[in-house]
Amino acid sequence: MTTLTVALLQLAPPGPDWRANLALGEAACRRAAALGVDIALFPEMWSNGYGSAVPDGSAGGDLYRHPSLWDGARPPAAPRPELVWLGEPVTRDSPFVTRFRELAAELEMAIALTYLERWDGPPRNTLSLIDRHGRLVLTYAKVHTCAFDLPEAALTPGEGFEVCALDTAVGEVMTGAMICYDREFPESARALMLAGAEIVLTPNACELESNRLAQFRSRAMENMTGMAMANYAGPGWGHSVAHDGIAFADGRPRDTLVIEAGEAEGIYPAVFDLDALRDYRRRESWGNAFRRPAAYRSLTGHEVREPFVRVGPDGVPAAGRGPAQ
Repeated sequence: MTTLTVALLQLAPPGPDWRANLALGEAACRRAAALGVDIALFPEMWSNGYGSAVPDGSAGGDLYRHPSLWDGARPPAAPRPELVWLGEPVTRDSPFVTRFRELAAELEMAIALTYLERWDGPPRNTLSLIDRHGRLVLTYAKVHTCAFDLPEAALTPGEGFEVCALDTAVGEVMTGAMICYDREFPESARALMLAGAEIVLTPNACELESNRLAQFRSRAMENMTGMAMANYAGPGWGHSVAHDGIAFADGRPRDTLVIEAGEAEGIYPAVFDLDALRDYRRRESWGNAFRRPAAYRSLTGHEVREPFVRVGPDGVPAAGRGPAQ
C-alpha cells in the first residue's frame, strides 16, 4: 500500500507577530516530522493568526447585503487594508517564508504554509506549498475571499486554481489548494479535479459545523479527490478533517472519512491510501468523462439575479464584477 500522510496542524490562534508565529510554526512542523508525515498543513493565514483590527460584530455580516436592506443609504466604504489586518504582510522571499523553506529541506517534509501576503494593492490570503527539498512548487491566493464582510473585503482575490506535481517519498502526487470559503463553492474543487488534483489542501479559519463539514465531504466524493483541511483549535472551532474521496468499495458504500479532530490543539495525521484512490479514480463514474460542459454556460456568466443581488464596498451592485472580484 502506497500512502501519503498529511499532518493537520490544528493549532491555537496565535498573535499577529510573524516572528513569534514562525517559532510556533517551526515547533509544530518538527512535531509533525517526528510522526513521519509527508506534508504539514497550517490553518489559514498563520503568519498573523488571521488577526483582524475590525472589532467583533462591528460589521455584523451586513456590509454588503441586498441594496434594499440599506433603505437607500450607501454602505460604508471599506477602510484601508492597513486599518483592517493586524500584523505585517510578508512576501514570498521574506525571512518568514525563507525559514520554512529551509525547515522543509532539513526535515525532508513538505510544508503548506499560509500567510498574509504583501501585494501590489491590498494584501492576499495565500498558501505556498514548499516541497521536501525546500522549493516553492505552488503559491495560491484565496479566490473566494469573504468579500461580503470585513476584514476579507480588504483583500486582493486570487485569479485561479492550479495544481502541481509534488515530489514525495512515494513519488509525485498531484496536489492543489483552496482556502476556507473556497470550499463552499463546488467550482473550486471541480476546477482542481479538472487540473488533475489527487489531493487538495485546505487551510481554514472559521467554525466547522455540520453543514460545512458535509460540504467538504461532498467535495471529496463528487471529485474522487482526497481532501485535507486544517482549522484553528479552540471552543467552537477545531474539527480539522480529511476525506479520501472513495465513496464505494466492492459495489458498496463506504465512509470517506479519514480523520476528524475535536476542538483540542494537536497534530492530526491524515493517511491517504494512494493506490486505492488511484484505482478508484481509474474505474468509477465521477470525474470528467460524463460531464456535459456545453450545458453549464451559465456557470461562467457574471450576471447576478434576484434575490442574490448584493452591493460592493462602493455601493454598486456586485453583478458583473468578474470572476475574481
